[in-house]
Amino acid sequence: MLAVTLAATAQPAQAHGQLTATTVELTVEPNQVQGLTVVQSDGYATLAWTPVDGATDYQIERTPIAADDTATGNPVIVGLWRPNRQINNHAPTFADAGFVPGERFQWRVRARFGTEAQPYSAPVTGTTNAHWGDPNTPGQNLRTQWEDTLGAQYTSDVNEYAYTAAIDELSERVRVVEIGRTIQNRPINMFVIGYPTPPATPEAVAATNPLLVNCNVHGNEPGDREACFIMARQLAFTQDPTTLDRLSKSTMLILPTINGDGRAANSRGNSTGQDLNRDYSLIRQPETQAFVEMVRDYRPIASYDGHEYGNANTGDLPMLSPRHANVAQGIFDESQDMIEGHMYTEGAKDGWWACPYGCTGASVGLGEETILRNTLGLKNVVNSLLELRSSGGPTRPNESNTGNNRRRKTYSALWTFNQFMAYHSANVGDITKARADAIKFQSANTGRIVFRGSRPIPAYPAPHPGDTPPPVDAPREDRILNQPPCAYKLTEAQYNGARTDGPSGRQTTVAQRLAAHGWKVIKVADGYLVPLSQPERGLVPLLLDEQAVEGLVAGERIAPTLTGTHNGPLTVSGVACLAGATVRGPITVKAGATLIVNGTSINGPVSASGAAGFVLTDSTVSGPVNATGTRGPVVLVGNKVSGPVNVVNSVGSAPLVAGNTINGPLSCTGNSAEPVNLEVANSVSGPKFSQCGRL
Repeated sequence: MLAVTLAATAQPAQAHGQLTATTVELTVEPNQVQGLTVVQSDGYATLAWTPVDGATDYQIERTPIAADDTATGNPVIVGLWRPNRQINNHAPTFADAGFVPGERFQWRVRARFGTEAQPYSAPVTGTTNAHWGDPNTPGQNLRTQWEDTLGAQYTSDVNEYAYTAAIDELSERVRVVEIGRTIQNRPINMFVIGYPTPPATPEAVAATNPLLVNCNVHGNEPGDREACFIMARQLAFTQDPTTLDRLSKSTMLILPTINGDGRAANSRGNSTGQDLNRDYSLIRQPETQAFVEMVRDYRPIASYDGHEYGNANTGDLPMLSPRHANVAQGIFDESQDMIEGHMYTEGAKDGWWACPYGCTGASVGLGEETILRNTLGLKNVVNSLLELRSSGGPTRPNESNTGNNRRRKTYSALWTFNQFMAYHSANVGDITKARADAIKFQSANTGRIVFRGSRPIPAYPAPHPGDTPPPVDAPREDRILNQPPCAYKLTEAQYNGARTDGPSGRQTTVAQRLAAHGWKVIKVADGYLVPLSQPERGLVPLLLDEQAVEGLVAGERIAPTLTGTHNGPLTVSGVACLAGATVRGPITVKAGATLIVNGTSINGPVSASGAAGFVLTDSTVSGPVNATGTRGPVVLVGNKVSGPVNVVNSVGSAPLVAGNTINGPLSCTGNSAEPVNLEVANSVSGPKFSQCGRL
């Protein structure tokens, strides 16, 4: 027995501001945990305590109790805290989850030295938070099938559509859009959420630097999907000022069920058996085509992709960034910072064990470009995979109970998605800069191409939750192209020919798939040119090169036609590709011709009239740039131009005018589709006219 003196929180003495001291006799046994606190959140309670010197780990005990704090059931060890759970071992925390929301419990914690248990802490009691939303407030009182059955049933497609429609009807902040249909004709719906109302068009949404959560690609992994339904309700009806402020600045896109057929059948793949998470680059299935077209149109700058992971020994929340070696450095770095800099830190505060995917040494998390985290990285989106550990395991021994396990998974996902929104809000400037730099870097078509291979993920500095990061996935020499081509040329048969790699009656051509990706294609006399000088350059060869591991066609590599110095005027009548060149004189592109330029210095004006295509990236031009009546794509990215730039009367896809520094005016008129800048602003010293006024 130890006598301890506690400072009571009484009113201070008026004269001296002193606290009154009270002596209380408490039983404090050797190695007994002290300072236990419990804070309630949505679907979980965060326990924190003062560490015991020399403790190996800690056991968390939970007991159901009545309103008068008498036990209504047996105490159960629900959790085990180990040092590899979090990055700051001096302040241990544990997110206890799995209980039925709204019930009341007592918690205790005890240290262990090896397997030798020490005395329990003094108990702490509390009532957990009920399901989010006032039952008497319309909208807030909506509940999913999963919530109503306390996790016994997942929300069916019929209940999903009814719940989705109700949120859409009752909240001005929400617009539900159907982005496509599954093979079995189920709608693929997406919540578009903004405050006070969401932007009216995809283009307007893109201007808000939107963030995206993809909730359920594998039909038998529905935990994230249920979290997305709850989050949609919270965002639609909350009055929290911080959340409303975030929604007033950025739009949240929530795609609850891309694989509705697989969810209905509780199968990993879609109705054809295709694993959709191995199809985001190839887009052979209608579900992945709908998703990729949505990314093209809404242009999210950051994303999370929800899964479940069948490894009982791993962390609560394994995560992984886009690792493919062709992903721009800034996108990789920012994704890593989101995981290691934010999720690990916030997880340590709230008690969740976030760690790198494969954090028990499994050979997972490699560089396949077909996987969404890599596809999105190659599309310049800061993003992460999220895995929910499928079963309780040693650190959550009580979760052999199915309901407890399901609730822990869903509420841990809800925590992650809310933290993702917080990270996006706090770091949107860094994210947009990384994205802009990536778009300019990719459009410059510099550096090697890796057909399969990943950036390394080193173990996070100890103490850390990633003792065993994903395995090294260095590219082999035969999967590296050190001298990339200027473009790929496809024949008519390759581009528009019928294909068999897709569901019967739903096969799409290469032309349709490249259009879904949003890539620029130039029609030439004897085929089609796909320039590498465009924002998703790192993905283009992975579909069109003969060395591609999982490609669509073996296109012809078109090498640069001019790499040295050209003195005097240059007239282009066929296809010219300039890379790292110097031109001392004007360049004229004749009607029907194609000019592709990157990394080139031009001392003189550049003029194209009636060209088949006009691509100018990462170049310096001393003189005006004029593109008039172009019949195909116009791409102007990352250039420095001393003189006016005019894009006039182009036909076809929207001209891309992004990230240029222009010493003079920028004018765009009469183009059949208004020019875009992909939210990468141009620096223009003169006025911006007409269709380019907002660029």
